[in-house]
Amino acid sequence: MNKKMFSLETDGFYGCWYPDPSGQDSALILMLGDDSTDLMAYTGAKWIQKLGHSALAMSPAKKDYGHHNYPLERFGKAIEFLRSQGIKKIGIVGASTTGMLALIAASYYPDITLTIAVSPSDFVMEGFYRDGRDGAEERPGDGESTVSWEGKPLPYLPFADRHPRYWEELKREAKEGGDMAASKKMFNRSEFLHPIQEEEKIKIERIKGKVICIGAEDDVLWDTCRYIRRMQERLDTLPHDCDFEAWTYEHGTHFAFPESLLKMMLPVGSGLLVRIMFKAGREHPKECKATRIDIDKRLTEVLRSWAD
Repeated sequence: MNKKMFSLETDGFYGCWYPDPSGQDSALILMLGDDSTDLMAYTGAKWIQKLGHSALAMSPAKKDYGHHNYPLERFGKAIEFLRSQGIKKIGIVGASTTGMLALIAASYYPDITLTIAVSPSDFVMEGFYRDGRDGAEERPGDGESTVSWEGKPLPYLPFADRHPRYWEELKREAKEGGDMAASKKMFNRSEFLHPIQEEEKIKIERIKGKVICIGAEDDVLWDTCRYIRRMQERLDTLPHDCDFEAWTYEHGTHFAFPESLLKMMLPVGSGLLVRIMFKAGREHPKECKATRIDIDKRLTEVLRSWAD
């Protein structure tokens, strides 16, 4: 698969371009995995190409899953590149933290007319690092948002805990629930201690085109279905141009991905990752798979109709 790398120093953003061989005029900005060239990003790009689109994978830096004051202007640079390649339709897709990032980016750039957010939040999160300081796999930034605009951090919901307690509490929550990763209780405590302010909410009403938010009730990273419902309630009270769709499921875990995407990434045992990561994946494997199959079918229809 052909690709072209971009660097922050020369191009204004870090990423990898995976052009569709058929030469269609549509592309999705893809934010999956820890790096723009890792297995998740590569597989996502391949999956998107299969549906007739090019993919521009983006990530904060090489092998860096931390998000702290990520400049939204990088998306502007990426959009400029896509336009230079004759791309007329631009979409964006993200999952987990980058699901949030996809929504924020789309609210700033009206060029984006399709936004797909898997397991997103409806607010801007506090920034975090994955630098291994003091043995912690993750720690909060000090006074940093996940994203910035014009050199200033966007207002954010602060985490309930600081370093090093932050990582200690996340490990405890995961162990108690039988999961590899969990932070739902921490996010609920964060919101209890600091009720979300208007300036910290994602301005979903500013997004253009179709917006699809996907989540499962058994997500243990955060209460994404509640966040998705709040986005719908927000749109019910505000003027907007977007066509918002909430796809929420009882089972599916934080990894509510299309089944064919997981199969492409893990040809043998596509649901194994979900079962390893989450207790709900082990207790409800059939239901989780049914969710992924439904998401696969619906997203395929959306992406094909968007191309047309």
